[in-house]
Amino acid sequence: MDDLREIQIESEKIYAGKILDFYRDTVRLPNGHSATRELVRHNGAVAIVPLLDDGRVIVEKQFRYPHDEVIVEIPAGKLDGPNEIPEEAARRELREETGVEAKELIPLGAFYPTAAYSTETIWMYLAKGLTFGEQKLDDDEFLNVETVPLDALVKDILDGKVPDGKTQAAILRVWLMEQR
Repeated sequence: MDDLREIQIESEKIYAGKILDFYRDTVRLPNGHSATRELVRHNGAVAIVPLLDDGRVIVEKQFRYPHDEVIVEIPAGKLDGPNEIPEEAARRELREETGVEAKELIPLGAFYPTAAYSTETIWMYLAKGLTFGEQKLDDDEFLNVETVPLDALVKDILDGKVPDGKTQAAILRVWLMEQR
């Protein structure tokens, strides 16, 4: 695999944002030549599949400005900083967005939503042993929470009705786990 590795020579920050920083890097290619890579550096995020004992999943409907539509997603959110532990962020985001606390968080693995140009990693979890409390949304966060049977959600994903990548990946992993 080292024969495919690109080595950073230079890095220039082009823009610093609230959530994202944009960079233009120069890299040395495996053949010794150099190339430019434009990328987004991101602290990372978490996504959680809250699975109820009866097989329903807690999902959110949220308006997503870049696509100008309301989409179905699992609870998710960004890490508050580069040192936040993903499991702690998952518990925080689940509680804030849905009011749910999980007795058990089972890691589902990492998901790279845009590996070609972003460092963002989304750590995915299955949440079980759920108890309900009070939702604590951010001031600029608006979403509706509902439950959907896991098999119905899988059907919607396979029918192209759930375009969100992290939701697709996490739900399909959980569905396969539950089939075993």
